[in-house]
Amino acid sequence: MKLTSYWLDTAPAFTGTPIAALPAKADVVVIGAGFSGLSAALKLAKSGASVVVIDEERVIGKASGRNGGHVNNGLAGNYGMACDKLGVATAARLYKVLNRAVDTVERIVTENAIDCHFRRCGKLKLASRESHMASLRADQARIALDVDPDSRLLEANELGDEIGSSRFAGGVLYPHSGQMHMGKFGIGLANSVLKAGGQIFENTPMTALRREGKITRVTTPHGVIDAGAVLLATGTSRHAPSYFRKRIMPVGSFIVATEPLDDATVKSIMPGHRNVVTTQNIHHYFRIAADNRLIFGGRARFSKSRESTDISSGDMLRSALQSVFPQVPDIRIDYCWGGDVDMTIDRLPRAGEWNGVFYTMGYSGHGTQMSVHMGQCMADVIAGNPHANPLENMPWPRIPMYGLAEHFLPAIGMYYRIKDKLM
Repeated sequence: MKLTSYWLDTAPAFTGTPIAALPAKADVVVIGAGFSGLSAALKLAKSGASVVVIDEERVIGKASGRNGGHVNNGLAGNYGMACDKLGVATAARLYKVLNRAVDTVERIVTENAIDCHFRRCGKLKLASRESHMASLRADQARIALDVDPDSRLLEANELGDEIGSSRFAGGVLYPHSGQMHMGKFGIGLANSVLKAGGQIFENTPMTALRREGKITRVTTPHGVIDAGAVLLATGTSRHAPSYFRKRIMPVGSFIVATEPLDDATVKSIMPGHRNVVTTQNIHHYFRIAADNRLIFGGRARFSKSRESTDISSGDMLRSALQSVFPQVPDIRIDYCWGGDVDMTIDRLPRAGEWNGVFYTMGYSGHGTQMSVHMGQCMADVIAGNPHANPLENMPWPRIPMYGLAEHFLPAIGMYYRIKDKLM
């Protein structure tokens, strides 16, 4: 079992810009070479701006290359609850933004001829218990009326064509969702930036940011860049200013990839070939990759990714996988990896401008499509259209007891596991 991301291990090689070419000036410096930063850089470079992307590690080395491979539409949580909390107009607008975000991913794949196995497959949200179906029924009815008439409720007796498991009490199908190979998409996106004239410097962390008049000075170990504008797209990076760190909780998410399965086994467990998510608090998400591997993930442990937690999380996910699909008890796990999700307190992303620095982050486990989409949006904002940001002026509360909250995550995880067993 390799303790590395399947997406990164099977992606093409990437060669960034040589460090010696680090410029002293640029129209825009993008900090973070994940999907947000690369998407923004691509649009800006194609418009003729001089763009520099820097990252403390490798391209797509963090969340963009360490996720479950889903390109899902819909809000991360319950749409009805979002309506109650945010108001119907705001919740509906955000839902439609997520729909457009999937379209943005597909457009970029097509326009740049990125070979990443993108396809519209639909998302299936499964009720882990009969008691969860009442909530799903009510939510789907409201979603179909307000924002997504193509969504469809499936009762338990209608799941046979979708999933080979008797554990679920029904679900909701969202046909707009897609999937792709995250590593191939990310490397294709990075190469598209270079082709458009942008520069990408790996292993080049931002160590200081300072606003000086109309210029923002970006300090790195390899030199200083004077930028006309800066986009911070760093997710959970500890190099980000404290304003952002106090508003994002890094929560570990873990994933396994099985050995390639034969066609008969795939048909027996995932005949619908959908993206699947479940309704538990400690939920699972899974799909079949292009090479017939089952990619199965979840919040196995509420802790940071490291070798010891990755191994134990892999064991927990193997057990969960076999519980969902008992017909494949001897399935081999080839990959196990983890990564931090940049979770906000309300599970909604944020983007805007702070102290002269533009930012987009906080995707809260729903980030593939939104990171790509928001990169494009923030490129438009930087180019002079402030209202291109669909998250404009959203208040962003701090994480309560920031600095201590991380230490309570294992206890929080245990609370939700107990809750899942009882409800």
